[in-house]
Amino acid sequence: MPAVWTVERTPHPRFPFRIAIEQDGRTLLAVRAQSAWPGPGQQIFCMRERTLEADEPLEPLERVAIAHVGRVGRKLVVVLDRPTRKRCEFLTVTKTSARTGRPYEQIFFRTESGIRAHRSRTRVELREAPPAHTIAIDSKERYPWSFPEAALVRRPLAVGDYALLADGRTIAVVERKSYDNLLGDFGAIQALHHQLEDLGSCPVAALVIEAQYGDFLDPARLKGRWPATHAAHVLAELAALHPRLPLIFAGNRKLANAWCAQFFRACAADAASPQLDLVRETLARYEATARGDGAEGLIRAAAIEAAATGFALREIAARFPDVRAARVRRVIGRLEEEGVLRRSGRGPATRWQRAG
Repeated sequence: MPAVWTVERTPHPRFPFRIAIEQDGRTLLAVRAQSAWPGPGQQIFCMRERTLEADEPLEPLERVAIAHVGRVGRKLVVVLDRPTRKRCEFLTVTKTSARTGRPYEQIFFRTESGIRAHRSRTRVELREAPPAHTIAIDSKERYPWSFPEAALVRRPLAVGDYALLADGRTIAVVERKSYDNLLGDFGAIQALHHQLEDLGSCPVAALVIEAQYGDFLDPARLKGRWPATHAAHVLAELAALHPRLPLIFAGNRKLANAWCAQFFRACAADAASPQLDLVRETLARYEATARGDGAEGLIRAAAIEAAATGFALREIAARFPDVRAARVRRVIGRLEEEGVLRRSGRGPATRWQRAG
């Protein structure tokens, strides 16, 4: 069942609208807003709903199917299944109270028209310089690309020729193909499909080609190895059968190296940017509910996300007050048995982090 966007009128004058994302009877996210849909140039301040009173009078105003829920940087992006007024986002900002010194959350509801009219519309998403990062180069690479800004390690890679690492985890993967390499792979196209399917299964990956697209259509460069029509058909087939995998025709080796370096810098900056609770928790619930995993799937998704920085059992249990702590403990225990999580400390000081 697709997720649903609901808008209801509330009796509160300051926040007269309740906006929620629901799926299969679960509320994935609910906020109290000052407007049902911000106008051009506007961003509406919202408060996250923590509890909903059973007797609160709510007047239904709108109910629309959701086509997609995702993340762009620190923002939760929602696309509604309708022809107009369909794209919006929730921007979450964490600030520190001058009075108490404690962090608090601010949420801003923005639409596509509002973003286009706002003065920040040309600002790139990943503005911070990425931290020092490590790039693993496959040990079979004879003449590898250079990455002066990164720490380099040589080791066998399960997939790809270059991998961006953070805390021992693989963040992004790039497969390099020279012009002659890719032409040679045309002779074993089924094996190439398997290779690219494996590469495309990585969360972030790209195939970078050290040639222009037009080079594969030039009979003078092909030198009779393949007809230009066949080469064009193969490249179209690669794009059609592996839609999640970008094919980058960089032009030459130097530009391919430069593209990969910038790509890894952006991925490192994205991985280091704070993933705030509203985005992390909503996406974890959305993805788990979409898979039909129920409560345990939601707990599992939340634990895997929180493991990036480490968590205590009580922190996960607090997100699911309607689930018994023993059930939360069982889910985390299974993740530990599967090798996804590892624990440190004992008793109340026990914390879990990503394994490996």
